[in-house]
Amino acid sequence: MFGSNVFKTTLLFAILTAILLVVAWFFGINPIVALFMAALMNLLIYWFSDRFVLMMTHARLVSPVEAPQLHAIVDRLAVRAGIPKPRVAVVDSPIPNAFATGRSPSHAAVCVHTGLLRSMNESEIEGVLSHELTHIRNWDTLTQVVAATFAGAIVYIARWGWFFGGFSGRDQERGQSNILGILAVMIFAPIAATLVQLAISRGREYAADEGGGRLSGKPEALASALQKIEQIVRRHPMEGNPATSHLYIVNPFRGTTLLELFSTHPATEKRVERLMRLAAEMRRAQGYSIAIE
Repeated sequence: MFGSNVFKTTLLFAILTAILLVVAWFFGINPIVALFMAALMNLLIYWFSDRFVLMMTHARLVSPVEAPQLHAIVDRLAVRAGIPKPRVAVVDSPIPNAFATGRSPSHAAVCVHTGLLRSMNESEIEGVLSHELTHIRNWDTLTQVVAATFAGAIVYIARWGWFFGGFSGRDQERGQSNILGILAVMIFAPIAATLVQLAISRGREYAADEGGGRLSGKPEALASALQKIEQIVRRHPMEGNPATSHLYIVNPFRGTTLLELFSTHPATEKRVERLMRLAAEMRRAQGYSIAIE
């Protein structure tokens, strides 16, 4: 598992670095400067990935005094998962959702929206957190944050190039009009976001669902939570950068972009079906164990 994710993360670094250099070249930025920026960005993302994501999502860390129930659930699940307890954070948002972030199980954070705490019962919250802690245990979180942060940087470089006229050098040499700069931003931003979407395989979500169901022992509760979240985000999609959609347990950005065609999340209905089959399998196994005893 670890080796597979290291290869996936390394490949993602290389691809996104290449895209960053292409964007820099188009906007007339010196390749040496761009390479330095890419190297610095890679280092910063690796060491401070969890802080970047918490900042991007406006999450705030909470203490056991502020959120005793939440911390108690995370304590329990971390012990069962055999990983250090991640830091606990919340996002003040009425839309229920959750995500995990960090470069390793030893440097991780798990975050829930306040809407999740209000709309779910304890078993459903535990189911959601078990999914997120499985992502942490499987080292999925490093790949997720590399993709999100790098794609965001590509978009911002393109915007800066337009705002400061960074592309003017190459455009003036070729006699091109500024409309090409606008088109570049329009083209490269969706490409970067789409790359992020595709970088995280749907299989990792299925694996986190199964691992979370087994970790909590309540796959039906996780299935119920997924259904509730899906219903709410379809009625009230979040506003924000679609490039970060893969961070969440359910894609919160709906109906305004073609990126749904390339979603990293499997259909919620399929995830629920798998979880219900897992629940039936676990009941049969438990019944068989009792019968043997």
